Amino acid sequence: MAAREIVAKDIMTKTLTAAKREATGRHLAEKMLSGSFSGMPVVDENNKLIGVISEFDLIKAMDFGKPLDKVSAEEIMTKKPISVSEDTPVEDIIRVMTKQNIMRVPVVKNDIPIGIVSRCDVLKCVYGVLKPEFVTISSERGDVEFFTEIPTSEKDT
Repeated sequence: MAAREIVAKDIMTKTLTAAKREATGRHLAEKMLSGSFSGMPVVDENNKLIGVISEFDLIKAMDFGKPLDKVSAEEIMTKKPISVSEDTPVEDIIRVMTKQNIMRVPVVKNDIPIGIVSRCDVLKCVYGVLKPEFVTISSERGDVEFFTEIPTSEKDT
């Protein structure tokens, strides 16, 4: 059997926080400061991806004199966000990140974010997952799915 290539669903963070379009800059800043992330997808009322927002977007808004409690995610987000599918090879994700100079890329299915791949996820993949020591095999949803595992010691670094 040929080796299977590593794709987005193997390395993405499967639980993510997304902002609604009406979230205020102040609430976005609080959420980012309280979490372990510097940006997030922005979704519409149907949870479809419509943009991404980062700490830098908040800083730019302040630089333009916009009070964070008066500005919405939709006003300052990056529109037409770059995203990938769950089957996008990690090599393609690396190309997208470097060409577009982005820190994270949402993984979407039917335009709904189902995960996110950050630069850290890619580095962990290159460092420890391209020669995986473990694989999780799941038949929970009918089809057999394979998920490459990152050893615990590498998750903590």
